[in-house]
Amino acid sequence: MTESDILKALSNVIEPDLGKDLVTLNMVKDIVIEGDKVSFTVVLTTPACPLKDVIKNACINAVRLLVNKNADVHIKFTANTNSARKGNDAVLPGVKNIIVVVSGKGGVGKSTVATNLALALAEGGASVGLMDADIYGPSAPIMFGVRGERPLMKDNNGKGMIIPLEKFGIKLMSIGLLVDEKQAIVWRGPMASSAIRQFVTDVEWGNLDYLVIDMPPGTGDIHLTLVQTVPVTGAVVVTTPQPVALADAKKAIAMFGQAQIKVPIIGIVENMSWFTPAELPENKYYIFGKEGGKKMADEFDIPFLGQIPIVQSIREGGDIGVPVMMSDDEITKKAFWDFAGHTVRSIAMRNASISPTKIVEVVV
Repeated sequence: MTESDILKALSNVIEPDLGKDLVTLNMVKDIVIEGDKVSFTVVLTTPACPLKDVIKNACINAVRLLVNKNADVHIKFTANTNSARKGNDAVLPGVKNIIVVVSGKGGVGKSTVATNLALALAEGGASVGLMDADIYGPSAPIMFGVRGERPLMKDNNGKGMIIPLEKFGIKLMSIGLLVDEKQAIVWRGPMASSAIRQFVTDVEWGNLDYLVIDMPPGTGDIHLTLVQTVPVTGAVVVTTPQPVALADAKKAIAMFGQAQIKVPIIGIVENMSWFTPAELPENKYYIFGKEGGKKMADEFDIPFLGQIPIVQSIREGGDIGVPVMMSDDEITKKAFWDFAGHTVRSIAMRNASISPTKIVEVVV
């Protein structure tokens, strides 16, 4: 066996999402051969890659079939999260992917989805931040169990920078960490927009694979301010199967698809897809209708990222500050794992096939 033999064999292993072989994508590193033993490293496009086992088995089979049937193959995985951002971006230069989580209306579980998406990405090995941009209804402090805590400040070349809190391996920032939770945020649009700009420019986010931004419901000033401030990688749209929610979700899709904005839709996730009581875990009750989100994804030719059921543990976890991704509820966690897996795959394909999103300069 030679290094050339191994590379030739691995050139037959196709990365499922990007549609090219591992060698062409320069994903194979550090090949070491000792007799019948061969080891090498595969550099994935994200630490949270859901297809790791598929790629591993394909590599082992390729080496044994095309090089040495008795080969003892050892594969190490590392990751270099891909990004469509340019290296010289002045805003958030250390952040590879900026993902906004949006909904057409309130009450569809957008914040719950954003929280558990961020946690699932972090558990998969990615470095993740969560910005709670819902100025008028911040929920991150409750969901992360950090009510009453305040972020620290530091001086950076004469400029005061906010250091985000860290909980469950996530960097976290919310207006709820800066004001008393009993105090109503009664701000006009320009003041709320200014706060969002400060969350981008005055918070020390550092190096992140993903910055997940929990947006306010609907379409408005804050959404426009964000796309005018940072180059957003893409949007995840949250809806329920209910026609009323779907109608508003379509407006969110339409907003990001406007010619002046052109932020790619990473996909649609359907929350509250069915109700499953704890005592009857095999039963599904379709309270809000069935597969409305999937049908809308098909209608708009947008990736469908998954379905999240209504389960009591999701609500309880959010209320006590221990999100379901941090619980022992493996069945419910799987729904979020699958959703996060589909999301990172869609992001990787978006970065490989679509030109970088630019900061929106003018919105008429």
